[in-house]
Amino acid sequence: MKRSVALLIAVMFGIGLAGSAVAQTTTPTTPTPATTPAPAQKPAEAKPKSDVKKAKNAMGTVKSVSADSLVVGGKEKGKDAEWTFAVDSKTAIRKSGKAITATDLKPGDQVQVRYMDHEGKATAMAVQVKPGAASAKAQPAEKK
Repeated sequence: MKRSVALLIAVMFGIGLAGSAVAQTTTPTTPTPATTPAPAQKPAEAKPKSDVKKAKNAMGTVKSVSADSLVVGGKEKGKDAEWTFAVDSKTAIRKSGKAITATDLKPGDQVQVRYMDHEGKATAMAVQVKPGAASAKAQPAEKK
């Protein structure tokens, strides 16, 4: 009985080795076609890395907002500036540590926007609402 179990295990091991040998012999035939797309993939991977280096920041006050865009006014190099950012499903918008949507933003909110230029269009990657900025403006108005 022990010998038959040992023989069965040896046969299964041999089949496993033969299967891996067959798998290794078929793999060398596929690298030739696979090596052609691989160089195309490397530059594609390099582009997002270079885009990440191009990420910029803007700080200012929300002027207007819609589901797919955000207009922020602020200062750039000492001058008044206004930026329009595209907002999409990948844009992370946070207020007081909680995720919100673009439509939850209100004019007057103080924000910091991390964005990238995509095809000549500024696309917001992340928007952080500064705490108390809108409520600080709202409270004095209520006291008056």
